[in-house]
Amino acid sequence: MFFFMVFTLFMACRYDVLEQPEEAIVDDFSKTTAYPLSIPPFFPPMDIPADNPLTNESVLLGRYLFWEKKLSINQTQSCGSCHLPQHGFSDSAVFSLGAEGQLGERQSMALINLGWTRYFFWDGRAATLEDQVVQPVENPIEMHEEWSQVVEKLQNDTLYPPLFKAAFGSPKVTKKRAAKALSSFLRTMISAGSKFDQQRIGQYQFTDSEYRGFVLFQTEGGSPDQVPGGSFGADCFHCHGFGDMQMTDGLFHNNGLDVHFSKDPGRALVTFNPLDSGKFKVPTLRNIALTAPYMHDGRFQTLTEVIEHYNSGGHPSTTIDSFMKFTSGGLQLSETSKADLIAFLHCLTDTTFIHNESFSDPHE
Repeated sequence: MFFFMVFTLFMACRYDVLEQPEEAIVDDFSKTTAYPLSIPPFFPPMDIPADNPLTNESVLLGRYLFWEKKLSINQTQSCGSCHLPQHGFSDSAVFSLGAEGQLGERQSMALINLGWTRYFFWDGRAATLEDQVVQPVENPIEMHEEWSQVVEKLQNDTLYPPLFKAAFGSPKVTKKRAAKALSSFLRTMISAGSKFDQQRIGQYQFTDSEYRGFVLFQTEGGSPDQVPGGSFGADCFHCHGFGDMQMTDGLFHNNGLDVHFSKDPGRALVTFNPLDSGKFKVPTLRNIALTAPYMHDGRFQTLTEVIEHYNSGGHPSTTIDSFMKFTSGGLQLSETSKADLIAFLHCLTDTTFIHNESFSDPHE
């Protein structure tokens, strides 16, 4: 009789934990272990939300979820399906295929140093990582699954309730907790082992060509008699500067890809401001040699094509960025200068990042 009463009480408590509404769930991090986050040299501090501390347990859960195909409607696709390590955690296809064979509308962005990112997606429609990670699941041309179904599938999988309990204090699976865990994992995906980084700390010396490309990268373009401060440079630093070491200003610019924007207005779809038409988020140049094709629509297959776009000056339009000041005449870089610039861009490749076992599929 005593055993029956204890068992009944246990089952009632378990039912209460698993069935209470998500908004009533309180996370308990008291038994978790702080993740040993190491900020690379010259990087600023990482802003981590107070309600989502970085812990070993949440990072581990996030890693499992990142590679979990149960997040898709037919259990064929995970986040990692379109963000492959060998491609800098992006996709080599112009547009990724969704779980049901649907073709995406924009090129898959590289997942690199997202802990220092201010806006997410090409149009910046998500302001936090926690907002970003949940959207591909329900997107009809991506994973096309209801989060309620994902929660049910994970709750019924013997792997996940213990992982959720370790990370959040109870075995209850929720969308919010999944978002926190995925975000924690992504914040640990730090790339800072390229030749460029090694050069900054005195462990690598650029070749002559790489150094010339490095100088061109941060030099104002144009002739000094036509452009204030012009020094015949490549003019890259305005949007891809070294300030916080992320090789992007994290903002939105119209870089002269098109004259009209009816096919994809970009940032304007979020702000509803026509002055944002044709503007897209500036991607990081870290691991850029691995993340082809390039631009939001994957129109350029090589770095040579990208540099030629800027060298030609791009296409003028009503919202073209003020930094695109060479639409008439172009930058006029020599073939040698373009080759030097590519040599420097290859210095941004971090092979330790793409081969880091901590980011690999734990299901395999």
